[in-house]
Amino acid sequence: MDRAQKQVAIETLKSDFAGAGAVVVTHYMGLTVAEMTDLRGRLRQEGAQLKVVKNTLATKALNGSIGEAGDTLFKGPVAIAFASDPVSAAKVATQYAKDNDKFTVIGGFMGEQVLDKASVTALASLPSLDQLRAKLIGLIQAPATKIAGVLQAPAAQLARVMAAYAAKDAA
Repeated sequence: MDRAQKQVAIETLKSDFAGAGAVVVTHYMGLTVAEMTDLRGRLRQEGAQLKVVKNTLATKALNGSIGEAGDTLFKGPVAIAFASDPVSAAKVATQYAKDNDKFTVIGGFMGEQVLDKASVTALASLPSLDQLRAKLIGLIQAPATKIAGVLQAPAAQLARVMAAYAAKDAA
């Protein structure tokens, strides 16, 4: 890889880091090509990506923004999982790490905050952005549904009373 290619790779990583809600740093030693393809497919379904990175290029792309604690994440065979949604990449990566012994989550970072393995696992347990939106819409719609039920109740009671009188007169 010559100097120009390295510079392009660093710029690409900078844009990936800037657009990511959270970046999960993983070790993938011993995974087969089929297993990596499976992991990439799972991440793609959630709107996330997986990239195998050179440690020196990743640390240069970060340019010291996450400090020494972040630089220690980039040791050994490293792959990064990232998405614009902070939760989706962490969910898929931690679930895959549970299913496969060769794949491990080392840590990650959100902006300039370094996350350890426990923090990434906690992040993965949060609901996704779509789930939060669905809950919010449900909470907004619930009062309107209750109001409509309360407004319809007197009319329904009046209709039942009239039906009872009609049934009484008919008998």
